[in-house]
Parts: sequence; C-alpha cells; structure tokens
Amino acid sequence: MIPVKDLKINSKTTVKELIDQYGKMGGFSSKKVEEGVRILKKMFDDNNITNFLSFPADITSTGLRGIFRDAIKNEMFDIIITTAGTLDHDLARSFKNYYHGSFDLDDRELAKHHIYRLGNVIIPKDNYGKIIEEKMHEFFSDIEIKEWPLYELVWELGKFIGKEDSLLYQAYRKKIPVIVPGITDGAVGSQLWSFWEMNRNFKINLFMDEHLLSDIIFTAKKTGALMIGGGISKHHTIWWNQYRGGLDYAVYLTTAVEYDGSLSGARTREAISWGKINRKARHITIEGDATVILPLMFGYFL
Repeated sequence: MIPVKDLKINSKTTVKELIDQYGKMGGFSSKKVEEGVRILKKMFDDNNITNFLSFPADITSTGLRGIFRDAIKNEMFDIIITTAGTLDHDLARSFKNYYHGSFDLDDRELAKHHIYRLGNVIIPKDNYGKIIEEKMHEFFSDIEIKEWPLYELVWELGKFIGKEDSLLYQAYRKKIPVIVPGITDGAVGSQLWSFWEMNRNFKINLFMDEHLLSDIIFTAKKTGALMIGGGISKHHTIWWNQYRGGLDYAVYLTTAVEYDGSLSGARTREAISWGKINRKARHITIEGDATVILPLMFGYFL
C-alpha cells in the first residue's frame, strides 16, 4: 500500500522534479506519464537496445518538430518510422512559416483566401504546395537518376534542405534512417511520382527499405519504441518487431478510443496477443495530447 502524496510545486520546480512527483501523486494520466518516462529512461540507458520512434505527419506542423529534431540530433533513437506528410511539413517549414489559427475558423473563408487549416495551424497555400514544388524541382536537378532505397533518398533531401532546424537534415547528419512506408500519400510523394513520369529510370525501391528493417530487427539484441499516434507509422513499427518476438519496451501515446477496434485506439496490451510486443515487455499506453505530454516527457531528458 503506497500512500498518495500531495503535489508540491513552486517557481523553482524543474520538469524532472515534476515528473518524479507524478509517480507519487496518484493521478490518472500523470501516473502513466511518469511510467512512460521510466520506460524511456530504460531504453535510453541501455547500450544493447535498438530504439524506434514513430509518429504521424500532423504534429510535424507544430512545434513538436523541434522535439523530434533534437531527439534525432542527440541520437536518442536509431530509426524513425513516419508518414509522407512529415517530409512535406519539414521541407515546407524549412523555408516558409506556418501560422497560429483556430479550430473554429470558417473553412469556407479560408479556402476563399487560399489558406489551408490543419487543426489550429493555418498554412498559406504558397507556403505548402508551391514551396514544396519549387524546392523539389531544385532537388531533382541535382540527384542521380537511378534506383534508390527511399531512406537514402530522404537523407539526400535532408542534405539538400541543409538547415539545423530540419529534422530530415539532422537524420542525414546522423545517418538515422527515416522509413516512410506510404510515401505517395503526400506532396513530396506526388512530386516523386511526377518526376518518375518524365524520368522512367528514376526508381524508388521500397523493398530495400524493408530489407534494412529486416537487418535491424534480426540483429537487434533488444528493441524499444516510442509511438505517437496510430496508422501506418505505428503499425509498421510493431509489425516488424513481431519477427523477433515483439518489442521489449513500448510507450504509446494516443488520443484514440479503444472501443471502435481501430489500430490507433488499440492499447499496447492488445499487441501482446499478436506477438508484436513481448509478453515480458515493459509497456504503457498514455491517453492524451502529444503536444502537451511529449514536451514534459522529453523535458526530463533533454
């Protein structure tokens, strides 16, 4: 029987001290956040582990891009699995601004003024489609026309961006693979397709990315994953890990509900039945908004 302790904070309380108190206060999601941090610490402190980070594109449009960039820069993860829009937003934001908006804006008025809305982030059309098209044309003018593994082409794109605030640039510098299983589902992917239409000797071989994943999985002594949101990025992470008996550590952050049977809503315990998370693994599902929770969790380490 562990007594519940009152939370004590003041102007000098650090993020680390706050998280440590989360584990004693008997809170609801706060207790899960503390447990998630403990699991991540095990992952980061273990020299014999291969760590995965997976996330969908939407949060790359927010300031969380900086968290991912710094995590890559500090080599906290060995491999990134994400969706196509991450390339879009990282490229676009490296050259143009996104802006604060509101969930309650009139979308018909926004469309009239050529402004896209992504949640409460607004993006002028020229700051997304136009800049991506322009920069991808520049990128294509200097790449070799050959068959590429996608992760190597993404490194080349990071090199082309060449800016410290770009997560793709940091992945290129640290040679951390960025795996994008659904590459054509986004603006950069559409530009790749368009370039192929005019240059049929230019090819992307996704099986080479899968081969890289197989090499990583079958040589890993242990694996851990921080997974934000669901969809293809989450599933590709747990799918590959089933081939080695499942993840040894798993932290999953989601806002999705469980009762509709979706992958996004599936808790980590469900993955155990599939062998995607090991039966002896330390794992936790944290329900909450990543833009609120992740800065606290990474604030413990960065």
